[in-house]
Amino acid sequence: MSVIVGIVKHVKSYFDTALPHVLAHRGLHTEVPENTLEAFRLALAAGATHIETDAHASADGVAVLVHDPTIVVGGRTIVVADLTAAELAALDLGAGEGIPSLESVLVALPEARFNIDVKITEAVGPVAHAIEIANASQRVLIASFKAARRTGTLRRLTGVATSSSATTSLLAVLLATVGLTRLGARALARVDAVQLPTTMFKIPVFTPRFIRMCHRAGVVVHAWTINEPDQMRKLLERGLDGIVTDRADLASDVVAQLKVA
Repeated sequence: MSVIVGIVKHVKSYFDTALPHVLAHRGLHTEVPENTLEAFRLALAAGATHIETDAHASADGVAVLVHDPTIVVGGRTIVVADLTAAELAALDLGAGEGIPSLESVLVALPEARFNIDVKITEAVGPVAHAIEIANASQRVLIASFKAARRTGTLRRLTGVATSSSATTSLLAVLLATVGLTRLGARALARVDAVQLPTTMFKIPVFTPRFIRMCHRAGVVVHAWTINEPDQMRKLLERGLDGIVTDRADLASDVVAQLKVA
């Protein structure tokens, strides 16, 4: 079965790439640490169309790519916000990789498209600054669980794509569930994508009605975090535009199979 994509429009150039999208969740980290430059390179080599990553801020106000505020390195607990960007980059997380800055990654991978989850308020300004310095606004999407972090970052930038916050996402899912799709589409008016788990508070998210609602509103639909090939295939056949996955290699194989089926 071929993949059916129902998007009415691509609202940002960020999405102008092969469909369905394969978003590598923290890169491809089966052999190297997650959220590192090498993990991103491996993901792109495996066929990922986009890289999903997480941003914190270092002690000297630089956006750095790491999921948690604290990490353990060599038995030592490291508070990310207590070290400078240079000190974080010098850490040995394994495979010779440290915690990279957002700017350094955007520069090292000038064609790559990044889905950036702003994890803390202190990272808002540094993330925007890194994107501006790297002239990367057309190839990034800003995401955050908290609406204030998302909008705070967007105010500092022009032309970047964005996905819905947790509150907006839940509202859209609830409205679609009860059939109020016009209101649901209106709730998504200021976003370019929804990137959601398969259920929210035990409510199935990716129903035909929800997918149609999003597509009619010009909103791209991504599911996360999907690592099993069978589930990837079922979601893509349902009409989703992409998946966020730890296994970009497996997802790329599934996409290739669907395109020739």
